[in-house]
Amino acid sequence: MRIVFLGTAPFARPALEAVAAHHDVTLVVTQPDRPAGRKGDPKAPAVKEAARELGLPIVQPERVSRPEGVEEIQKARPEAIVVTAYGQLLKPSVFEIPPLGTINIHASLLPAYRGAAPVHWAIIRGERRTGITTFLIDAGMDTGPLLLKRAMSIGEDETAGDLTTRLANLGGSAILETLDGLASGEIAPSPQPEEGVSYAPPLTREDGRIDWRANASTVHDLVRGTSPWPGAWTRLGTERVKVHRSSRPGIRRGSVASGEIALTETKRLLVGCGDELIELVELQREGRPRTDGRAFLNGLRDDRCFELLPHAETPS
Repeated sequence: MRIVFLGTAPFARPALEAVAAHHDVTLVVTQPDRPAGRKGDPKAPAVKEAARELGLPIVQPERVSRPEGVEEIQKARPEAIVVTAYGQLLKPSVFEIPPLGTINIHASLLPAYRGAAPVHWAIIRGERRTGITTFLIDAGMDTGPLLLKRAMSIGEDETAGDLTTRLANLGGSAILETLDGLASGEIAPSPQPEEGVSYAPPLTREDGRIDWRANASTVHDLVRGTSPWPGAWTRLGTERVKVHRSSRPGIRRGSVASGEIALTETKRLLVGCGDELIELVELQREGRPRTDGRAFLNGLRDDRCFELLPHAETPS
């Protein structure tokens, strides 16, 4: 089958490799190289690097739905377009080109977690199950007819980064199954149900701010769901502290206040939450390298309590 592939982020790489191994990828469309690092040197997207290794033709239009982008796709004569982690909304001028439709690989079990950050929000909100959905793109935000769903569990300590890697690999197998099913007629599009709709908007740095009055499970899920980006954080006095990893030892907080460091435990950095103590396993102070909880605890001076959010800023 002739395929045009649209993708940018590392999440899309396994899908591109899978499709290229079984189909004729006539064109890869990815976003332009962007400045990266301290020097701001242009960096190629992960999908561009993969396409180069596979010897596939590449174009990088600033906006794929502009006439020049549409023309490139039309010249490639796709029977289907595959899209995942591309980073732009597509207009009908693009997604209506192929006869079999434009298929998106989305990292949730739709209609749950429509939007840009489904993996992060699923973890932040305490979900224990997620998966991959393939669907036909329409004019809405992840609202098109469903094709295939494949589910997987979320580990209790799994981060968004770890889960994204597993889902990316699942997406590679799911898109092959979808393409085969469409070609044979075994898979037919079906409307998304109206019940169970939720959204996963882009994350900001403020989304990683810890409210120590929340339950330990909520704080732990925030740390996992914002790792590696934007990262969970709090303040110790005037200093901003990132929390990279945490765990739940299952210890009731007793007389330890929310945000207070439990100094009776000398080997682990335990902090009071709304119901239990949480262990901070890996942290990073401003301008310093990452450290484990014990080293952080040993370096404490006067401050013994992380900041509590003002009530007006408590996450909903």
